[in-house]
Amino acid sequence: MSVADVKKNSDQRMQKSIETLKADLSKVRTGRAHTGILDHVMVDYYGSPTNITQVANVTLIDARTIGVQPWEKKMLSTIEKAIRDSDLGLNPSSQGDMIRVPTPPLTEERRKEMVKLVKTEGEGAKIAIRNIRRDANESLKKMLKEKECSEDDERRAQDDIQKLTDKFVAEVDKLLAEKEKEVLTV
Repeated sequence: MSVADVKKNSDQRMQKSIETLKADLSKVRTGRAHTGILDHVMVDYYGSPTNITQVANVTLIDARTIGVQPWEKKMLSTIEKAIRDSDLGLNPSSQGDMIRVPTPPLTEERRKEMVKLVKTEGEGAKIAIRNIRRDANESLKKMLKEKECSEDDERRAQDDIQKLTDKFVAEVDKLLAEKEKEVLTV
């Protein structure tokens, strides 16, 4: 493994941390409806837990309502129960062969809880990025010890990895600020 490989590997892993954070933040509910909040709802499909998107078409009806249309009519009540039993605090209602899921506006207290959750997610991403930096620095020290690179190369690579870490931590802060603003907007 070369110094360039260590840097490239670190960059890729930090990018994955950012992608994971974006996915986690997309599940945090704001005042508006979006289909992503139902992504982790599991439905009992003939005895096996299945993702809701595998058994129904999930769409937006309007800014505050999600529409769930099962592909099999007999799954209607099962899907409705799964949404109601999830930790999202949503109250779905059946209308013919479709389930309407209104998203209630968030209270001020709930918004503050959501901001705390967002900050916790962000802190987790920062910790992951710092752990990647630590792993890279350990790899560089090991390479130096085994005389696979010079001290100057190791020092330069550590500086580059620190710059990379700073860049990704700043990106995490930017994502958190955007999501916090989105959550607090009434």
